[in-house]
Amino acid sequence: MPRLFRPKRATKPRLPAGERIYAIGDVHGRLDLLYALLTRISADVAARPAMRTRYVILGDIIDRGPKSRDLMELLAGLDMPNFLVLKGNHEAALLDVRHGDHDAARLWVTFGGLATLASFGVDIAALDPDDSDAIIATVRRVIPDSLAQWLEALPVSLTVGDYFFVHAGVRPGVPIARQSEDDLLWIRDPFLSSTADHGLMIVHGHSIHQAGIDFAANRIGVDTGAYRTGRLSAVGLEGDQVWSLHTGDDAGGERHG
Repeated sequence: MPRLFRPKRATKPRLPAGERIYAIGDVHGRLDLLYALLTRISADVAARPAMRTRYVILGDIIDRGPKSRDLMELLAGLDMPNFLVLKGNHEAALLDVRHGDHDAARLWVTFGGLATLASFGVDIAALDPDDSDAIIATVRRVIPDSLAQWLEALPVSLTVGDYFFVHAGVRPGVPIARQSEDDLLWIRDPFLSSTADHGLMIVHGHSIHQAGIDFAANRIGVDTGAYRTGRLSAVGLEGDQVWSLHTGDDAGGERHG
């Protein structure tokens, strides 16, 4: 039996009539899983009434997995106004490195940046992860200006109806319009532990929940750790209905409201 999702709100959050959105969690270089999930989503779309359908990747397309370059080139080249990629903290960190931030360079290589460099043909075994000058120089050499400009232009959030789509989350008690970009890209607690009504239902990635999509009364966490679990997930939204799709051996959809 599908697990029901009943938000503790006066009314269920809704999308505008005639609109459907699929929000996809952190891909992290797993192009294979993105293709597999989009195949499942396409089948789901075909089984539903025709209407405007949008696709939102919730950030962190790069690092950790093996195909960061291919993902960037694919998504940067898409001519699909209904397909949106949000900026994640990993994209922001890469840009900070490219801008010459030495602290960011040393941090980035500890949480997956070396995999991105390898996807661009860099011999990472010959790269000293403590040599921030070399890391910055390498990033500037291998990341084309066109891809860097695309990453710079990625939005950090999207609001549609009663939903707010963002990579990491929001700071409780701060109005949505006054959230800092740093929190939108990096926050975990106090956001994850908060039971506050943020005014909108927050749909986010960033914080892994391996058991499946993390449904809470005030947020929906869609990061299921694809790069290490092989499970890339999406949440489907239409009207006040919510359902999930994912890759993996038990890749079925579940309705949650």
